Amino acid sequence: MAGELITGDLQIQWAGQLWGDGTDYSVVEIPGWEDLPGVDSGSSLRAQQIGALPGQLLAQARSITCTMQVTADPANWPAIRRALMTATTIRQDEQPLVVQLAGQKLLVNARITRRAVATTTAGVLGNPLVTLLWEASDPRRYDVAEQSASAVLPTVETGLSFGTPTETGLSFGTPESGLNFGTPGATGDLLVVNAGDTAAHPVIELRGPVVTPTVTLGSVRLEYAITLGATDVLVVDTWAGTVTLGGQSRISTATNRSVPEGLFTIPPGQSVINFRADPSSTDPAAQATVRWRSAYM
Repeated sequence: MAGELITGDLQIQWAGQLWGDGTDYSVVEIPGWEDLPGVDSGSSLRAQQIGALPGQLLAQARSITCTMQVTADPANWPAIRRALMTATTIRQDEQPLVVQLAGQKLLVNARITRRAVATTTAGVLGNPLVTLLWEASDPRRYDVAEQSASAVLPTVETGLSFGTPTETGLSFGTPESGLNFGTPGATGDLLVVNAGDTAAHPVIELRGPVVTPTVTLGSVRLEYAITLGATDVLVVDTWAGTVTLGGQSRISTATNRSVPEGLFTIPPGQSVINFRADPSSTDPAAQATVRWRSAYM
């Protein structure tokens, strides 16, 4: 799991490297980690009036700078330097950057965009000042631990038993253990909790057999005109905006009642997501699973 090497505050894990207290790297500062990212404002000036009409505020990519003082033994510096260079080279894919401050371990997915290693006399001997810059396309910081919740389609309780084959009366059990109300039904609802302070985009897995699987959160609905077999899993990644089945896109199956996938988010706090389907779908094996991380700005 990302961040498994971190044991205390002011420690950083990146590309298999641990930096901070207890290592050869002393973290001086991490500007951009707790700061709000830049914001795109949709506000527009009022015509012939003071002020503006408030528009939507959208967070930009997050830039994170880390300054570290290396205190390596000169004999070990060549190997430590090579490990640093390998971990901080340019890569096209984002990787987890995990930082712990004030007892809270959070991650972003980011890429290195700048590396500066001082080449002073002290630096050559193993005590350089190192500055790194990351860019995270998703500015949110997330809990390291992923959460998940599942639900099956709604079913009703079977009700009281009046006896078989004819109504012989209510059974109070032997001895009188109470009335048998039948097998409890399923609500088709699942509870999700985002402990953060900003909306999180979940990944939703819809398992068959089911016809026209639908998930709703409040007034926001995702619905797909598709029939899933017993081994089919439709995966909806709301952040990526993708809908796939067996690795093939099925986003075209979204009905006209379905919102764009990116609008389906879990707000801070506790929410209920409903799993429904066409009335012909009653198989108890059909299931919706939601995976998410609490998100922080």
